[in-house]
Amino acid sequence: MRTTSIWCHAWTLVGLVLSSVACSGDTDGSAISLPGLKVSENRRFLVTDTGDPFFWLGDTAWELFHRLDREEADRYLEDRASKGFTVIQAVALAELDGLNTPNPYGHLPLEDNDPARPAVTAGPDNDYWDHVDYIVEKANSLGLYIGFLPTWGDKWNQKWGVGPVVFTPENAEAYGEWLGRRYRDNALIWILGGDRPIETDEHRAIMVAMARGLSIGDGGAHLRTYHPMGGHSSSEWFHGDDWLDFNMRQNGHEAEFTRSYATTVDDYDREPPKPVIDGEPIYEDHPVSFRPAERGHSITADVRRPLYWDLFSGAFGHTYGHHSIWQMWRPGREPINSPLMPWYEAIAQPGSGQMQFGRRLIESRPFLTRIPDDSILAPGPVATNPLGAGRYRFKATRDSEGTYAMVYAPVGRAFTVRMEVIRGPLIRAWWYDPRTGEAQEIGTFANTGERTFIPPDPGEMLDWVLVLDDRSSDYPAPGQPIRRTGR
Repeated sequence: MRTTSIWCHAWTLVGLVLSSVACSGDTDGSAISLPGLKVSENRRFLVTDTGDPFFWLGDTAWELFHRLDREEADRYLEDRASKGFTVIQAVALAELDGLNTPNPYGHLPLEDNDPARPAVTAGPDNDYWDHVDYIVEKANSLGLYIGFLPTWGDKWNQKWGVGPVVFTPENAEAYGEWLGRRYRDNALIWILGGDRPIETDEHRAIMVAMARGLSIGDGGAHLRTYHPMGGHSSSEWFHGDDWLDFNMRQNGHEAEFTRSYATTVDDYDREPPKPVIDGEPIYEDHPVSFRPAERGHSITADVRRPLYWDLFSGAFGHTYGHHSIWQMWRPGREPINSPLMPWYEAIAQPGSGQMQFGRRLIESRPFLTRIPDDSILAPGPVATNPLGAGRYRFKATRDSEGTYAMVYAPVGRAFTVRMEVIRGPLIRAWWYDPRTGEAQEIGTFANTGERTFIPPDPGEMLDWVLVLDDRSSDYPAPGQPIRRTGR
């Protein structure tokens, strides 16, 4: 019997109206019926087909379909569901020789590496796609959507990787239509691309044809986006295309705000507006900037900072990743870029468990009216005060209607805020701990002028979130469920 996560109980026992994907399953083992997803009316967020806010908390499990057997996939998916994840990003034609190295059951995905001829054998559990079916359905039963990549990019753009290049515009459309038809009734989001740039007219034609095929096959049931290479965005090639429902960035494996996470707001500011998300930030335990000898491997704090940097820059959700998990590395497999531990140990690394605290924070306040606004931070005499730089970059967000504001402080340094961004005569202030999800009340203050705050751990490399509420809104403690009022 599958058990519901403690996190699910904490949010449902109070009888509040929350997103229907908040829980990992029900106690009798029956599958959850997941709602469809669409873009919100203000074009900034994703919502369910009933209009409830949807928080994308993703994990990059690129090799999930290719390298894990069913028992392993169950273990991985159940762990992610218990930690509040909502999307698992996985690739059908995988990067690590996904065309010619069989899955754990000895199956390959295509006949003669022809995307127009998926290798399908009659009956259940007989081919590669039966295994993909199992994982998709298992994820859906746990309340998880699949961020489904039809192929990794080296199958159409041999920039790097093992290839081979097998796609043309013609077979890309046929393959997309077949996939769309097969998975039209599952809960998923199509993610085209796969870490490669659009360098030629044919590259673009392949992606457009695949997107068209997916829509023909599933009848337009699922959202579509594009996963670019590091330091880039889907907007560079497809922002004006109707098929691209939201922009996905790969801000990449840097640990500093500048040059990577600073660009999320660039997509937020584009016209016409489309939702934006960072689909691949720095992974936990990843060589920082791909230079392990010089900069070492990332730590948990390095993956927490981009979560809040991106969210407070206008992203509608966030994607986590771990360097061992994306490749599902274990002893006996060739390691890519120096993983530190097997995937089955990496699922317990603290960063994955701490991502849910960012989700809980955002969901504890009005969701669809949140906007980025660094002007909350009052300017100081030094250029990097209060905004900071590098790993010490502060970020701010607020409700457009003035009922709350939040400031992310990556270090214990005093900063000053403009209280006037909040409506009402009294402001209730809180500290929220991104490491534990716990909130502590600071006090209630008159809404006048500017006020200086200093995090509970002054001078330390410990991050905090300052939450300011209009006292009359009577919001719960940050991280606790809010009653949905339709906003």
